[in-house]
Amino acid sequence: MSKTTLSPIISGTMNWGVWDKNLTPKEMENMIQICIENKITTFDHADIYGSYTTEADFGKAFHASKISREKLQLITKCGIQLITEGRKNTIKHYDYSKDYIIWSVEESLKKLKTDYVDVFLLHRPSPLMQADEIAEAVEKLKTEGKIIDFGLSNFTSSQTELIRQKTEVSYNQVQFSATNFEPMVDGSFDYMQTHGICPLSWNPLGTVFREDTKQTRRLKKLLSELVKKYGFGSDTILLAWILKHPSGVIPIAGTVNVARIQSLMKAVELEMDKEDWFAIWTESMGDDVA
Repeated sequence: MSKTTLSPIISGTMNWGVWDKNLTPKEMENMIQICIENKITTFDHADIYGSYTTEADFGKAFHASKISREKLQLITKCGIQLITEGRKNTIKHYDYSKDYIIWSVEESLKKLKTDYVDVFLLHRPSPLMQADEIAEAVEKLKTEGKIIDFGLSNFTSSQTELIRQKTEVSYNQVQFSATNFEPMVDGSFDYMQTHGICPLSWNPLGTVFREDTKQTRRLKKLLSELVKKYGFGSDTILLAWILKHPSGVIPIAGTVNVARIQSLMKAVELEMDKEDWFAIWTESMGDDVA
């Protein structure tokens, strides 16, 4: 079981840096402050974000903020090897050798300007990963206090079980939303509940606001009615839909819009009616439940 308590909504940093928003150090510092003021105290990173630059930018902003390390929780991931400046890779691939895992965590610690990360995840499963070697790296990092909890990202139940046989797995970060609900029907969430693994949800708003399809049109029509009923925005309602699942899913929200950040935690307060929850799922599927 996890030794770490994460905030009910997590702030995703993938788009903070050069990959998208290109926040200045001061803007990043302000963003950290705003999140914490709104009780979003957990920040989700990966070594590859910003082509291996966003962790360092965040670390500088965090250091400048003078915020106590105990007031926030840091998640990071490793394993994906990108073709980019500073790396000799000739093809995108995965590396989960013991030495690489340990080196990558130590690099993340330097960049984030911290002595430890609260949660360390393997970013995507590799056909060549060796569970024994991964477990040796994880146990060493835990013993040295460099990571508190260990988990996975985008792993199937069988892949998770392979790793769990060798070392404790506390988290699995998967794609889950009203438009991508597979983990709750393919056995993934059942497996996680059985083994005390906490699911984290990336892209929790799905494609509702990004694509114009029959599915998203049905959902938007229903959401317009639910906005009137509950008095909350559509994004808040979609997060509340995720939070109602009994597996204890924690959504990762990537917004840097201050007004939206201020409204995110309202999803925790929203107690959605069971029939409204099923209505969202029904509109997503385009059919009644069996």
